[in-house]
Amino acid sequence: MAAEGTAAAKAHAPRTRDGRARGLTALLTCAMAFSMLQLFLLGALGPRLVGELGISPAVLGLTTTVGFGTAAALSPAGGRVVDRVGPRRSLVLLLLVSAVALALIGAAPGAGLLLGAVALGGIPQALANPATNKAVLAAVPAARRGAVTGLKQSGVQLGAFAAGLPLAALAGGLGWRGAVWTAAGAALLAGGWALRALPADPPAQRVPLGRTPFVPRGMVAWLAAFSLFLGAGIASVNTYLALYGVQRLGLGPTVAGGLVAVLGVAGILGRVGWSRAARPGRAEWLPGLLAGGAVGAAALLGAALLATPLVWAGAVAAGVFAVSGNAVSMVLVVQRAAPGRAGQDSALVAAGFFAGFAVGPPLFGLLAQGGRYGAGWSLVAAEFAAAGVVAVCWAARDRRTGAVKAA
Repeated sequence: MAAEGTAAAKAHAPRTRDGRARGLTALLTCAMAFSMLQLFLLGALGPRLVGELGISPAVLGLTTTVGFGTAAALSPAGGRVVDRVGPRRSLVLLLLVSAVALALIGAAPGAGLLLGAVALGGIPQALANPATNKAVLAAVPAARRGAVTGLKQSGVQLGAFAAGLPLAALAGGLGWRGAVWTAAGAALLAGGWALRALPADPPAQRVPLGRTPFVPRGMVAWLAAFSLFLGAGIASVNTYLALYGVQRLGLGPTVAGGLVAVLGVAGILGRVGWSRAARPGRAEWLPGLLAGGAVGAAALLGAALLATPLVWAGAVAAGVFAVSGNAVSMVLVVQRAAPGRAGQDSALVAAGFFAGFAVGPPLFGLLAQGGRYGAGWSLVAAEFAAAGVVAVCWAARDRRTGAVKAA
């Protein structure tokens, strides 16, 4: 009987570990979704916000600038905080602040409080990549880190799907405020889940300030520059896709919100698939490839002015190529981060991405204000092309450096 019990315990142990691994992946995916949910809600609900709050398309773009400008400014410090206090404390804080920011967005009577709430939402954005990457390095075997990183990065696009379909549909019944408050309640529940499910962090570390510089170097600097241009284009797509559908393509608000949902589903599939493909030796070339595909996505969105159905193909292509670029860059960080630097390196790359999110929508918004969406999508294509040039230059340089070291 004892032998049978031992055999049963051994058989049960892998299932238990697999269950814990799946639970961790689901939690990290959820945290990534809530960290940027406000962005997708503002985009999906943009037509309703413009109508009910009386804000202009340019102000709608400014909300993204404020949120991601805050995230870009806080990201370097956020990475250091995560490296010091650990992923559990950081993830609980991320989810609680997300809940508060969403609740304030739902209560906003006008542009003032809306902008303040969006700025508060920059805090979870700054914590998300370093905290989740740190958790992956701490709890996931090396062979599975790429796949888990891709899955948890797909959480951002899960947030896009939630904003574009169920929450946009809920806004049709409860109003946009009710939809946003529902999202706030879900974020609060997720914070309790993280508090119960994650193992306790080790005691907070005290690292001298001089040992973790804020200036990105080497691969991190190249990926931050790539992410800057990539983020500028993606943020414009996220913020203005639904409004474009309503104002220029004749779609209803709920159908236009479906464009954001399609973008989200395509982004989930793309991030998971490309992250699994991002093995050392191949991963270095993927950002340039994905940026090239993103240029084609922007061209399809612009061509929808001539043939409306192309907007759906453009949304799919933007998810598969543009959105996936950020996940691959995070896989590269996880693969190459120096010991003790995963949080900081992730944060510096994310800072470039968030800076692009802050810059892109206001530039697009100036064009959208005058109805010049065709010029706006040309601008997005140029931003993606610039990201591709940076990515290819880094990959070529990295190959030359590797060849020299091997020699």
